[in-house]
Amino acid sequence: MKRILFIDRDGTLVEEPHDEQVDSLEKIRFTKGVMRNLGFLRQHTDFLFVMVTNQDGLGTPAFPEDTFWPAQNFIMQTLEGEGINFDDVLIDPHFPEDNAPTRKPQTGMVRKYMERPEEYDIAGSYVIGDRDTDAQFASNIGCKALILGRDGLTWDKIAELLFAGERTGSVRRTTKETDIDVRLSLDGTGRCDIETGLGFFDHMLEQIGKHGGIDLYIRCKGDLNVDEHHTIEDTALALGECLYQALGSKRGIERYGYCLPMDDSMCHVCLDFGGRPWLVWQADFRREHVGDMPTEMFFHFFKSLSDAARMNLFVRAEGQNEHHKIEGIFKALARALKMAVRRDIYHYDLPSTKGTL
Repeated sequence: MKRILFIDRDGTLVEEPHDEQVDSLEKIRFTKGVMRNLGFLRQHTDFLFVMVTNQDGLGTPAFPEDTFWPAQNFIMQTLEGEGINFDDVLIDPHFPEDNAPTRKPQTGMVRKYMERPEEYDIAGSYVIGDRDTDAQFASNIGCKALILGRDGLTWDKIAELLFAGERTGSVRRTTKETDIDVRLSLDGTGRCDIETGLGFFDHMLEQIGKHGGIDLYIRCKGDLNVDEHHTIEDTALALGECLYQALGSKRGIERYGYCLPMDDSMCHVCLDFGGRPWLVWQADFRREHVGDMPTEMFFHFFKSLSDAARMNLFVRAEGQNEHHKIEGIFKALARALKMAVRRDIYHYDLPSTKGTL
């Protein structure tokens, strides 16, 4: 079945002017990155391209067609010159107050695609736009939405997600000692929702999400009545397995990743997603606990994480304040992760001379 990109025009392909009418050539400014990335998607994916645009009052004295079509034709010809051809162009001329069934976010314009499920994979299709109404349009159609500007979404990121896919991981791990649910998205914005029963541990895990740009959901119910060991170890194992899942083929990633100062401390965390787990740990702590977390468990956390994620990990920390050293290590890990998982679809090969990772 064919998948479709339903692509808005104003604000998505071209910048939207203040009066919200692209009715002259002087007003046309293509959005940043659209040519390179839409051209890449046209060449390297099998999506159909369908332009879907509201043009309020087109054909009325307020917006005569003889001012619309020269601009529209110039836009289309310029895109075609960059290898970007549309399979269909759908334009609705109604005002919002007309309540027309063809005006986005209503679905009348694309009903012909929705009514042929044997031919079109609507659930696997996307709306690309710049407004909340475009997101609502996608919901009404039954497909996904990619909204420019939302959570920092750019054309670069849209092309990456559509070509190489979203990178997510999910692990549910239940034993007699812990019940853990971990989910993550490597291509997130740092959203965190974490509860392990250990406040300081939660705070450290949040550093990974926030400073790594990773959306992170963690729930752990462990046998804290015994001690903290199983909660910390099993969370590390589940988190590492999620990272391994999300990385997938590892094609296009940087692979390697950071040193980071925090007040009196200097923390080095270097990693390699080469598939061979190994931990070098050069961090000593004088206190037995920081918050509600035993300092001896930090080595154990990073060892379990390294094993489950199949990564080589080097950790070194210097300084006087134990809290700063530990937090600096987690922040440096986050930045190393962010660097190492960065993906380049324009150099989409495996970063290894062996041909495998």
